[in-house]
Amino acid sequence: MFFRNVKSAAEFALYCKSPLFLQSLHNLGNVRLQLRNSFHKSRQGVRRPISEPNPLDVLQIDSSPLQAKSLLKPFVFAVGVTSLSLAGCVIWEYEKLRSHATSFLKRPGAWLNTHQKRFNAQARSEPGPIKTWWSSLKESERVFYPILAANVLVFGAWRVRALQPYMVKYFCSNPSGRAKCLPMVLSTFSHYSTLHLAANMYVLYSFMPAAVASLGKEQFVAMYLSAGVVSSFASFLYKVLLNQPGLSLGASGAIMAVLSYVCMQYPDTKLSIIFLPMYTFAAGAAIKVIMSIDLAGVILGWKFFDHAAHLGGALFGMAWCFWGNSHIWGNRDKFLQYYHRLRKDSR
Repeated sequence: MFFRNVKSAAEFALYCKSPLFLQSLHNLGNVRLQLRNSFHKSRQGVRRPISEPNPLDVLQIDSSPLQAKSLLKPFVFAVGVTSLSLAGCVIWEYEKLRSHATSFLKRPGAWLNTHQKRFNAQARSEPGPIKTWWSSLKESERVFYPILAANVLVFGAWRVRALQPYMVKYFCSNPSGRAKCLPMVLSTFSHYSTLHLAANMYVLYSFMPAAVASLGKEQFVAMYLSAGVVSSFASFLYKVLLNQPGLSLGASGAIMAVLSYVCMQYPDTKLSIIFLPMYTFAAGAAIKVIMSIDLAGVILGWKFFDHAAHLGGALFGMAWCFWGNSHIWGNRDKFLQYYHRLRKDSR
């Protein structure tokens, strides 16, 4: 049922110095790169043409001192985005079910005539390759590819030098930046490195089928978006407490929520490292090891990865598995009744 992969053993490689382990670590994708000011300095010993300077070398990054009161707006924003994501996905599910129910409740003659017209239209014109490809996708893939497209689009925008100042401002979360709230969401779809993007999307694609099968695509999207902004706030909180301003970007905070949810929902599932398929381990044990390493990174102040965002996303996925699925999504009836009355009154 699961893909055999290295993702769930992602951060074991942090203790290893060999190129093989470092390469396998990069292939995981459940890392949220923490870009600091050194990212924007010129690499020593590398010659660049004078006529084509790298704009990243001269960008000014906001790094003013951090204060606890600066967390208020990001906290309210995180709560708001989470609430809107849940409400929007609940409405999405309601409208989909209502559309299906309406089509079946129509008079049989009208229903048959409608489908006969559709059949005749399809017989006259064959569907295009894109429509055929989309129809052949699984439900989880129909959720994955829009997320992939958004990430690739943002990745392409990073390659446009004229846009890079705006990308740093709006697509990198930075607690000391002038734009604090919106980047908490946009940075979840932002990758500067090709390897970072490819690894993150590989992990998401591998674990998404199990998550969507358990949650449904509407609840999955709600959890994914909520986990992205919650992991960004966890990163903000850590940086403010230690007064360490810096940039963060990447989808791994949200992906860690998906990973931890799947590992907690199916703890006895056997996973393996992609280069060492003969060694298997339980998913429940793997997520505990990953979270322990992230906790160590938070305590010891490791800088290369945004361990606080990883840990925040993983904790959110576990909370959703044990509590959110049943107590939040499971109690959406009152909201649906309110929306139903509102929709009925507006007609």
